[in-house]
Amino acid sequence: MNDPSGNTPSLPDLYLLGAAMTLMGLGWVMVGSASVAIAESRFGDPTYYLWRQGLFLLIGLISAFGVWRVRLLFWERISPILLLLGIGLLILVLIPEVGLEVNGGRRWLAIGPIRLQPSELGKLFMVIYLSGYLVRRSHEVRTTMRGFLFPLGIFMVVGVLLLLEPDFGSMVVLFATILGMLFLGGTRLWYFLLLVISGVMGLMSLAWYSPYRMERLTSFLDPWADPLNSGYQLTQALIAFGRGEWLGVGLGDSIQKLFYLPEAHTDFLYAVVAEELGLVGSLAVIVLFVVLVYRSLMIGRAAEQAGHAFGGYLAYGLGIWIGLQAFINLGVNMGVLPTKGLTLPLMSAGGSSSVVVCIAVALILRVDFETRFPKSKSSRRRS
Repeated sequence: MNDPSGNTPSLPDLYLLGAAMTLMGLGWVMVGSASVAIAESRFGDPTYYLWRQGLFLLIGLISAFGVWRVRLLFWERISPILLLLGIGLLILVLIPEVGLEVNGGRRWLAIGPIRLQPSELGKLFMVIYLSGYLVRRSHEVRTTMRGFLFPLGIFMVVGVLLLLEPDFGSMVVLFATILGMLFLGGTRLWYFLLLVISGVMGLMSLAWYSPYRMERLTSFLDPWADPLNSGYQLTQALIAFGRGEWLGVGLGDSIQKLFYLPEAHTDFLYAVVAEELGLVGSLAVIVLFVVLVYRSLMIGRAAEQAGHAFGGYLAYGLGIWIGLQAFINLGVNMGVLPTKGLTLPLMSAGGSSSVVVCIAVALILRVDFETRFPKSKSSRRRS
């Protein structure tokens, strides 16, 4: 990268990029380790998920580079189209002959050999749209109820579609991300508090009137009450943490991944990290996510102070989203939050999640670039 006003080389935010790349690399290795038994059982090839995830990460990196090359003004202009596209995909996945049903959930679209999870794109597109909305309707968001409620109305549409899949975890993450962005966008405090209270009550009601969600909540509070049924996932994850101790049992030597721990290479990958790499390895993962989220928020703050409001809100929103999803996944694995079915960003196996989060990191890096080199942004706007 070069400063367009001269030939001075410019490096991206190395803390953000380094944390993201380290998480990707570690995640790839751990996916390969955690999936050996299930890959051998299903496909007769113990490295199947390793190479599959490697392909997804390669696609994610190529997509991220392409997205980084595009100026943010383009994403700001097409943000309403992206939102409509995201809603359209969420509707499409609910059509019985189109959406794929797996384990009782209809969350995937089949495009040839590729499975696309629209909820991942929906979260990204919603953050991009809301970033543009907070710029276009800044005065209304800060001073009127209408400006505050309009994005919540859009969220209700998206949220209902996510519940119909059902994907309660993605809905929670998206709702909390929108809350954070509206707060940083300057909405009145009592509007914000009213929304927080209403949202918490709404989520509690959804859990209360849904038997399987209520079962997850109660089993999370005491997983050992029914360790072979409702508390099975959590007890097996806790056993993995206990076996890991300080330095772990060694890479590849996990016992829990041998069909004891369900979804060991996806939702519960962190438990395998704790078992094989111990407390030191599991804490290192937390530190890397803290660095990634902190740098995202700092990049957003720098952009906002430089007058680049869209970039600021975009970095804020993407950082909050990645941080919240990581926090929930880590909390679920450690038994401090009920099971939500969310992947660990940049680490868990999964094509849609891996590619979309790579794109999100690229957008944050683009915000950083345009903040430091505003002449590049303005000169490209005129071209």
